[in-house]
Amino acid sequence: MLTPTQVIKSFVDTVEKKNVPAGEIIFAQGQTGEVMYGLVEGEVEVIVNDKVIEVIQPGDIFGVGAIVRPNHQRESTTRAKTDCQIFSVDKNTFLFLVQETPVFALELMRSYSDRLVRLKHYLSQCNQ
Repeated sequence: MLTPTQVIKSFVDTVEKKNVPAGEIIFAQGQTGEVMYGLVEGEVEVIVNDKVIEVIQPGDIFGVGAIVRPNHQRESTTRAKTDCQIFSVDKNTFLFLVQETPVFALELMRSYSDRLVRLKHYLSQCNQ
């Protein structure tokens, strides 16, 4: 199966990659967001209330919530755990990908399902 970032790169010619050094904040909790991100290389930490709750791996996407929710608010902070290479996708491109490429929509759901399972396991560990 293709990863979400592979699907995006195969359908969008204008994907511009950006290098992000380790420790740099990509976006902050509470900010308004107009784009989502794909992670090409490196690792990105997802932080809520100053606690790392997840580490995004290459091939995955993050920040989708801000472009699909009406208030466009970021519900977490993301920080480059290692030197990273990312790209951004705006709402119109995201909607095109969801509507015109079923494989992207399926991979998006798979990605979020996998992340939800990992989060559930993490939370169950915290409650022991």
